[in-house]
Amino acid sequence: MALISQAGPSNCIHSEKGSWKFGSCFGSNMEIVKMKDTVCYGFRSLSSSKKAHIWHMDSVRTWSKRKHNMIVAASPPTEDAVIATEPLTKEDLVGYLASGCKPKENWRIGTEHEKFGFELQTLQPMSYAQIEELLNGISERFDWEKVMEGDKIIGLKQGKQSISLEPGGQFELSGAPLETLHQTCAEVNSHLYQVKAVAEEMGIGFLGIGFHPKWGIKDIPIMPKGRYEIMRNYMPKVGTLGLDMMFRTCTVQVNLDFSSEADMIRKFRAGLALQPIATSLFANSPFTEGKPNGYLSMRSHIWTDTDNNRAGMLPFVFDDSFGFEQYVDYALDVPMYFVYRKKKYIDCTGLSFRDFMKGKLPPLIGELPTLNDWENHLTTIFPEVRLKRYLEMRGADGGPWRRLCALPAFWVGLLYDDISLQAVIDLTADWTKEERQMLRNKVTRTGLKTPFRDGMLKHVAQDVLQLAKDGLDRRGYKETGFLNAVSEVVRTGVTPAENLLELYNNKWGKSVDPVFQELLY
Repeated sequence: MALISQAGPSNCIHSEKGSWKFGSCFGSNMEIVKMKDTVCYGFRSLSSSKKAHIWHMDSVRTWSKRKHNMIVAASPPTEDAVIATEPLTKEDLVGYLASGCKPKENWRIGTEHEKFGFELQTLQPMSYAQIEELLNGISERFDWEKVMEGDKIIGLKQGKQSISLEPGGQFELSGAPLETLHQTCAEVNSHLYQVKAVAEEMGIGFLGIGFHPKWGIKDIPIMPKGRYEIMRNYMPKVGTLGLDMMFRTCTVQVNLDFSSEADMIRKFRAGLALQPIATSLFANSPFTEGKPNGYLSMRSHIWTDTDNNRAGMLPFVFDDSFGFEQYVDYALDVPMYFVYRKKKYIDCTGLSFRDFMKGKLPPLIGELPTLNDWENHLTTIFPEVRLKRYLEMRGADGGPWRRLCALPAFWVGLLYDDISLQAVIDLTADWTKEERQMLRNKVTRTGLKTPFRDGMLKHVAQDVLQLAKDGLDRRGYKETGFLNAVSEVVRTGVTPAENLLELYNNKWGKSVDPVFQELLY
């Protein structure tokens, strides 16, 4: 099945160990080009080709046609999928992931962050009515397009940026794909300016922290989004902390590109191995319901018992056989949450996407999935690093605005520079599966003071931070200053959470209320 993408002009999948790894390359004409260890294929003269049709709906989306089958290629989760009449194959799903490959000059940085809104006078969480007023205000004042679910406003869009709501009203910016960290930080600052301009008039503030420090789940408002109702009912069946994840956590993450399957593998492995270091550097969630919770990153700990079918460190990524196909096999075995049809979410919790591909999904017998359904399914998988048509680094707590810029700087310096990336691969090459899992589990409590081999994780973090700085230096955009927000953490080994605990135990008189001012945006 042909896959049309806007991912870039020449995306190639490299072969390894003598076996060809096929994926999508988009250049001109249906051609196969063999160049050393690279195979590319793509389409020429798309406008005149009978191989594809292009429709205009809310925005231009590209579709493909095979025989009588039409498949959506990458529309938003809130769009209805076209009805498929021929089964997707596993090759189609692999090709979807491979379509993210793009040449280095087209690599971009996409940063997402969440934050808690609260009433400045009472510290109570924002209600949905207040969120509705805030979204409408931002839309009207700063010219954002409203995103609706039924008659409820649930988000905003402007160009390639979007604002969305997490289950408990956490306010999220999903940034545009940008070329430099200067642009990324300017985007963050512009967003915070706009949000504050409206929110302050309402008596609303925003808190940058990884886990809600004061209120219980019963105190958090529930957002009117159909997918979250399905998840809320399902979470207690598969773990003890899923509702905490949904309603009381905030994160910052960065989304990064890859040039080939081999490049994706290297970045995936580096990201997973070093994710515990990122968790430590950004650990910022030591309070639960007004008291210390025993963790430096409660947010990270929560993922250890949310739903282990769809979270974790993915040891198979380090297998010699790993590639796009193996990730597809993993994702196919992750139980589904929902299917979106006729502007409604249909509960498919615990069911199999493999059955869906055979037309045997019980709520939709005889109906076949599209790539839109596959894309939606991929968004319901939550490992420490997640693969879509890019890689998401998911290990960090939310925090103040300087750390929102530091997180992408950390990963861009490590993963977008060939020398630093190779140094990370070399550094972590002999780390065992058990060591990686140990670090992932223990840093939630002990951060950079976690013992590792003949020292502490702090000593590894010092080397890694230098690699990140060197990588940013070689990029040539004068971006190393964005790492200043974490340099002191690495030098001292004292995480942001430990600084908060020191304030709590001394200056704050064992009250968490001052944190709302300390970490106010």
